Amino acid sequence: MENEKIILGIDPGTMVMGYGLIKEVGKKMELMQMGVINLKKLENQALKLKKIFERVLEIINEYHPDELAIEAPFFGKNVQSMLKLGRAQGVAMAAALYRDIPIFEYSPKTIKQTITGNGNATKEQVAKMLQLMLKFDENPDFFDATDAVGAAVCHAIDKGKDVNYTKHTTEKAKASRKPDWSKFIAENPDRVKKG
Repeated sequence: MENEKIILGIDPGTMVMGYGLIKEVGKKMELMQMGVINLKKLENQALKLKKIFERVLEIINEYHPDELAIEAPFFGKNVQSMLKLGRAQGVAMAAALYRDIPIFEYSPKTIKQTITGNGNATKEQVAKMLQLMLKFDENPDFFDATDAVGAAVCHAIDKGKDVNYTKHTTEKAKASRKPDWSKFIAENPDRVKKG
């Protein structure tokens, strides 16, 4: 019997947060569910964060995903927006950690590149490619949902090559944490004391 894995994808947001679940059986993928958590009517940031945590936990309890693939916040110029987005992402991650689900983070560019072959693809192009890959017809009300499915599909294809928050125990990961001072020394010979 082929291995079966359920991947929850999340596209963090402070107004609308997308989620999508795919089932991976061997090399085949199928869409289980996608949707959004609408946060627009909630008055303040604390209530939005509470809603994100509760809703992500409900999704986890209902579908029992094996792994979470989450889109990394896009670094923009508005610091306040970045802070809010980072909190939303962190709360979604906390819900997964609460249920001991491994978390993998992917940049928007990596997701677009993996799905469409173009790191600068539009949300529409990502959605269209996912429709072809997963054979679904419905057009979601928000591209946040297809972006979330994109994160899950990217993870299924990429297998955690970007950032894995919960399994940094391999020798390769340990080795990558050792500082390499050779570049610094070469670029700053005047700052190195000869012994």
